[in-house]
Amino acid sequence: MTDYEGVILDVDGTIVLGSELIPGAIEGISALEDASCSRLLFSNNPTRGSDHYGDKLDPHGIDVGPDTVLTSATVSASYLSETYDDERVFLVGGDRLASILDEAGVSLTDEPAEAEVVLGSFDRAFSYEGLSAALDALENGVPFYGTDPDATIPVDGGTIPGSGAILAAMEAVAGREPDAILGKPSSIAASAAKRRLEIDAEDTLVVGDRLDTDIALGEQAGMTTALVLTGVTDRSAVASSPVKPDYVLDSLADVERILE
Repeated sequence: MTDYEGVILDVDGTIVLGSELIPGAIEGISALEDASCSRLLFSNNPTRGSDHYGDKLDPHGIDVGPDTVLTSATVSASYLSETYDDERVFLVGGDRLASILDEAGVSLTDEPAEAEVVLGSFDRAFSYEGLSAALDALENGVPFYGTDPDATIPVDGGTIPGSGAILAAMEAVAGREPDAILGKPSSIAASAAKRRLEIDAEDTLVVGDRLDTDIALGEQAGMTTALVLTGVTDRSAVASSPVKPDYVLDSLADVERILE
């Protein structure tokens, strides 16, 4: 038995790095299953929907259904479709995110002058022209959101700039921060996770590799938090951070000692 009825697991940096399975991930997931913890995967990847992670993890023997996955893309799509069902959204982001938004019923526009909401995110094609268009869209004080704050993304062989880097450029030219981030660590993301798990915060464990997203989400929501050192965070970063995890684990394999 364990004190936790459910667990929110980050993916990149916690279970996999790029396409490679992180050593100890299978052991950790097995320990959570043996403890009868309901599992929700939550990735801040704004380019993928829920189906992607089943395909990504199945070759490693990890069974993941789309109803047990959230991403910053799916949370953003759900929030915008529910909150701005009739407004046109100007997106600074990639085609995959645009498709996820469109499938959720979000009305998109490529014209800055028509923007009634602006969403900033990861975009490999981000350019000066794109930044100029974003400035035009933001000039009228329309609601401004970001999918996630991740400045970098871990990939095979290193890191690449993420949504946070693009949002920083948009903030600089617009002279204002986003009204809200929709993915981790926002209260919007925490509420989406709690609705999906249907488990009280005090009975939920959050495991991830980022202090400012995974651990901050759990801390703000009143959940127990465990940082794994297999991603972007090391022990020196933990020591200097105002966000403090309840546990620090070398890898997901060590989650078993929390469950005992």
